[in-house]
Amino acid sequence: MDDREALLTLAHQLGDSSKALAISAEGNVSARLGEDTMSIKASGCSMASMTVQDLVDVRISTLTTLLARTTTDEETQDDHTRSIYEASKMKSTARTPSVEAILHATLYEATEATVIAHTHPTAVNALGCSQQSQLLVEGMLFPDAIVLMGSRQLLIPYTDPGIPLARVVRAGVQEFFDSEGTAPRVIYLANHGLFVLATSPSEALQITEMANKNATILLGTLAAGGPNFLSPDHVRRIDSRPDELYRRGKLATARRSSYG
Repeated sequence: MDDREALLTLAHQLGDSSKALAISAEGNVSARLGEDTMSIKASGCSMASMTVQDLVDVRISTLTTLLARTTTDEETQDDHTRSIYEASKMKSTARTPSVEAILHATLYEATEATVIAHTHPTAVNALGCSQQSQLLVEGMLFPDAIVLMGSRQLLIPYTDPGIPLARVVRAGVQEFFDSEGTAPRVIYLANHGLFVLATSPSEALQITEMANKNATILLGTLAAGGPNFLSPDHVRRIDSRPDELYRRGKLATARRSSYG
């Protein structure tokens, strides 16, 4: 299975309405094809039913030139963005890259991710759209969430999608890296959704599903007196235990092999 076919499989799984991760034209997926190229979902299509024709191959460095743009005139900015999105396409197509293509490109430049999945999971957004969105990153509740999501995640306050969001996320990822020594696997966008950075399509799916399960459990704890987060010592221990590291490695291998 080549990169685009695997990415298409991921899109269909994320768009499965029974998973409550994305409906209609919500969300997007991308895969790094080379050092400076990626394939990303086209704007306006449904992940559940998209075809390979709905994937647009673009040049990453062309898109990230938008981050240097300083104009505050929204109409001028929008026109310039459209022209850059067109210029970034590797071949002629009527499809337009997702509006979040600039954020995907920024994350590929800033991290070693090879697959990125953006969804709007119901449970994640139930918290992310609440006055307690900070709970999403306040602590860890159970070991398997740590194995898949890492010991910490990043929460970004609501920001206008496109260039403004890409800039804020880039700064947040850098601060996270400076603090943790690694890039986040999970980025929560308050009042918006979820970004997952992964090494394979299958890993992206499993992390997304775990983030939604974690949020569902967190919501349940609020009805039962509040969350009982694991202590920092327990989190560090789970994140570094030899058996958990082995299990994380086996899961990663299984995820990669399951996609051919």
